[in-house]
This record gives sequence, C-alpha cells and structure tokens, in this order.
Amino acid sequence: MNTLALLFERPESFLLIVLIIILLFGSSRIPQVARSLGRSVSEFKKGVREGEEEEKKAVEPKEADKKPG
Repeated sequence: MNTLALLFERPESFLLIVLIIILLFGSSRIPQVARSLGRSVSEFKKGVREGEEEEKKAVEPKEADKKPG
C-alpha cells in the first residue's frame, strides 16, 4: 500500500509529522533546510542530465563508424 496515501488518509498523522519537524529544526530553519534541499535536488538533476549527454556523445561516434559511406 502507498505510504503517502496513508499519510494523507489521517490528517492527525500528517500534523504530528509537521509538528515534529518544527520541533527538531525550529520554525526559522525550515526555509533554509527547504532551500538547501531544493538546491541539492536541482544539482542532482543537472548531474544526471550531464551524464546522459556524455553517454549519448560516447555512443554516437560508434554508430557513425558502423555506417557505410
């Protein structure tokens, strides 16, 4: 069963998790944590994209060698 669906099935559990996060980080640090998490995700996506582009470039010359002409 989907864990996220269970989380929103009972609003009390969602509110409890939010309260725990606020207690752990404090309300002033939550935006900083969210911002750094967003930057990390965007850097990860950028790295994945660059890796895919390098992989395509490595495969393309090999395909060009196979073509007669």
